[in-house]
Amino acid sequence: MKGLFRAGRVAILVSGATACQKAQTAPLYEAVPVARRDIVVTASAAGVVQPILTFSVKSKAWGEIIEMPVQTGDEVRKGQLLARIDPRIPQQNLAQAQAALDKARAQLETATAQLKRSEALYRSQSISETEYESSNLAHATASAAVVNAEAGLQTARDAMEDTQVRAPITGSILELDAVLRTVISSPTLGGGTVILKTANLDTVQDSAMVAETDIGRVQPGLPVTITVDAFPNRTFDGTVLKIGPQAQIMQNVTSFPVFVNIPNPGHLLKPGMNTEIRIHTGRRDGVLAVPYAALRTPRDVASGAAVLGLDPQLVEQQIAAATAAAAPQRRAGDSTAHPTSQAQAPGTFTTPNGRVITLPPGVTADQVQQAIAKMRSGAEPTAAERALLARVFGRSQRSGGGGGGGGGGGARGSRGGSGNSYIVFVRRAGNVTAVPIKTGLSDQDYVEVTAGVEEKDTVLVLPSASLVQSQQQFRQRFQNVTGGGLPGLRQQQSQPAAGAR
Repeated sequence: MKGLFRAGRVAILVSGATACQKAQTAPLYEAVPVARRDIVVTASAAGVVQPILTFSVKSKAWGEIIEMPVQTGDEVRKGQLLARIDPRIPQQNLAQAQAALDKARAQLETATAQLKRSEALYRSQSISETEYESSNLAHATASAAVVNAEAGLQTARDAMEDTQVRAPITGSILELDAVLRTVISSPTLGGGTVILKTANLDTVQDSAMVAETDIGRVQPGLPVTITVDAFPNRTFDGTVLKIGPQAQIMQNVTSFPVFVNIPNPGHLLKPGMNTEIRIHTGRRDGVLAVPYAALRTPRDVASGAAVLGLDPQLVEQQIAAATAAAAPQRRAGDSTAHPTSQAQAPGTFTTPNGRVITLPPGVTADQVQQAIAKMRSGAEPTAAERALLARVFGRSQRSGGGGGGGGGGGARGSRGGSGNSYIVFVRRAGNVTAVPIKTGLSDQDYVEVTAGVEEKDTVLVLPSASLVQSQQQFRQRFQNVTGGGLPGLRQQQSQPAAGAR
């Protein structure tokens, strides 16, 4: 049993050593050429299709529905008949109103004739003034009765027309809330009964909840791409209409409602469909871009150098030299117009971007400039030049600080952010060097580079700093367990030698 246990332990250690050896010989990075590409930044959210405006159709008339020529899903035109209400009572009211108008008109004719006779008799002084005024009053009363009768007739006609419920808009029937032979009430009698709901689906609206972290980049008018499960291979285009002012908190996530208008000429999008929207908050076409995973922060440069087998101190010198030599074009123009502004003060070195570095004793600005120029040309600096740059820029970095957030896969800033500074490892002329860069728009897969690299360069995508650290910890633990080798195997090899003696 003890031999079997020892053999099993040896097998485990051998397999661990083999796995460690494979991990060490596996490719440590991926070389990606710097190329031009389109960077599109989007804010994604889930939404639901809904009509822009839904009409709940009611009838002004009350009674039994005797005709309903439409069904759910039918396309109707504005003014088309949707339902007919029992017209018997409105017809009776219309007949009574007509009769009342005829009576009022007859009375008006009699009052008019009486008024004419009274006027003639009053001129001949055959009747008193009181009798003449009575004739005028009777005529005015008959005229008012005709007006009231005409209004009553028009009301009766309107009530008769209200028995025919017609479409308020051109659209689709979404649902029927009443069926044939249903007795409905009027809106004037307790709110009324909803007969059906209709909406125009030529343009629909998507209501999506966008996370608080993305809402700052969303504005009305931005283009939107919409996908639905019903049409997985097709996208729909929309436009941001407005952003709701009131946030909603669901499962400790704060979101804001965003309303998107979507043209829907074929009515393929139906109310209630679940959608996935992508709001295009930024776009750059044909810009230099590198993989986002290639970005490193100053704090993670040492781990990247360890992966590549580079001297961390030399890498820091390369970064300092590249930073000092990276002068904007406008600074070059300023130096031409004002040559005295670039004069070096004694004991200091002024970088092209205006940074003043105090030189250590015994170091001149010309020596620093020559060392930087040599490193930029790709030549290998001498040991003395390395030491000189370490003294100059190493002390400057220590005095000025320069930490940063996680990098190399951990350098995740806000998506779509611009104007950030990072470091990438670049292969130039067969040599690997660390280069500071300026980044622009990012879609989290690739990031726009505004300065620092060119199209002919190749960047190295390294594992994240946390992965490198975990690998180093694993190797250290393995070495602690094995003592730098495989003790069990050495012990087995030494036993036969002892027996031989």
